[in-house]
Amino acid sequence: MGNKLPETITEEEFIKIMKAAKKTHHKLAFALGFYQAMRISEIVNLKPENIDRGQKLIRIKQGKGGKDRNIPIAPEVANQLKNLPIPCKVRALQDAFNKYSEVALGRKLNFHILRHSGATHYLVNKGWGIRDVQVFLGHTRLDTTQIYTHVRPEDLIKKMWG
Repeated sequence: MGNKLPETITEEEFIKIMKAAKKTHHKLAFALGFYQAMRISEIVNLKPENIDRGQKLIRIKQGKGGKDRNIPIAPEVANQLKNLPIPCKVRALQDAFNKYSEVALGRKLNFHILRHSGATHYLVNKGWGIRDVQVFLGHTRLDTTQIYTHVRPEDLIKKMWG
């Protein structure tokens, strides 16, 4: 089995999904998935007391592997954090994302695509270093993070054709 690149969506596609979403808590959860590259389980377990507005940090408690990590609050979600906690369980949130991605993009997507897309967004579009993205995502091993260093074909075409 070869190394398969993670599927991603662009920020423009993400914004279409956000426009399709109706409920405030869905919009917040989706934004946390994309702009904070958080796992769905981390999102449903996020509490208001995990937000440190003074230091502009989200304190993720007991993420994958029982690890804690702190990530900077993205400006795109800062004002929405007042709507925590998310009143959904994992399955309901996944179902909502399936529904709104199908409405907006014509295909059902897995919620985890938001994490992949967020990592790619920061690494490729924002120019973050691979080590910064590794810490942001909470990966122990750098090779886990390196799957996000793929170059999108549309970026190569843009470079080729201007």
